Amino acid sequence: MGENNFTESILKSNSCDLQRAVIGGSPTKSAIMFSAGVLGNVIALILLEIRRRKQPASLFQVLVTSLVVTDLLGTFSVSPLVLTAYLRNESLVGMNDKRFVCGHFGYAMTFFSLVTLAILLSMAVERWLSIGHPYCYEKHLSKRCGYITIALIYLLCALFSATPFFGFGKYVQYCPGTWCFIDLNPSKTEHKAFKIIYASCLLVMIVCTVLCNASVIYNLLLMYRRRKARRGSVQRQQGHTRHRSISKEFEHLVLLGFMTIAFVICSLPLVVRQLQTCQTHFQTSLSYELTTRSSAS
Repeated sequence: MGENNFTESILKSNSCDLQRAVIGGSPTKSAIMFSAGVLGNVIALILLEIRRRKQPASLFQVLVTSLVVTDLLGTFSVSPLVLTAYLRNESLVGMNDKRFVCGHFGYAMTFFSLVTLAILLSMAVERWLSIGHPYCYEKHLSKRCGYITIALIYLLCALFSATPFFGFGKYVQYCPGTWCFIDLNPSKTEHKAFKIIYASCLLVMIVCTVLCNASVIYNLLLMYRRRKARRGSVQRQQGHTRHRSISKEFEHLVLLGFMTIAFVICSLPLVVRQLQTCQTHFQTSLSYELTTRSSAS
């Protein structure tokens, strides 16, 4: 049912893009989601701060904190606009004749989706290096690397998400008039290219994140088997220390896995839908070209 509604929204994008009033939708549902998102992120930040006071923050905790802050900023960037549209019964396009509000909404959706998944990938790579390549991890990685990585992620995603304002890609309004996003049914080649690049980036980051997490699970199982195989009076204390280390790594892995699964469930259908749209456009163009050539012959 959700996929059908999403498909219908895509198909109606041409008519909804110029719509100046909100038709349908549920402001109560949007308000509940906004409140839950803010409350969840605030609680997460409080827990992270409590943990930071007990022990120095690690590189992984720096990345987790940046992820929570990013999600909170994304929530405040778009959700108030949705609620305002319902309260005023004006679509995002109707709020401003120059489409500034719609452009901001589409930019925020694109930017924060890329940043969130990029940080998740960074967390997965950090765990992969920590478990699979501990010498390289201890020698080359630090919290400073985390801050630099986050800054680069924000910069690159900000530049990419801004290209529709310069003609490469396009942000359009979707039904019921409360949200804007990348044009998933574009007619111009440059807009199609932007959509393909965006979908490909999401897909590559999702696959790499899953592969890194799978490698971490494999290495943790190897560590557990080695600890279990070592028995002796001298090695028992070391085994206890290793056991605590493995438990800590499993704790990080569970947190990372939960966040990855949640975001993949939200983003993968969109990626698949964009790639399917690209395939449909390609097949239609190919069929038209073959028909034209056949007629010319």
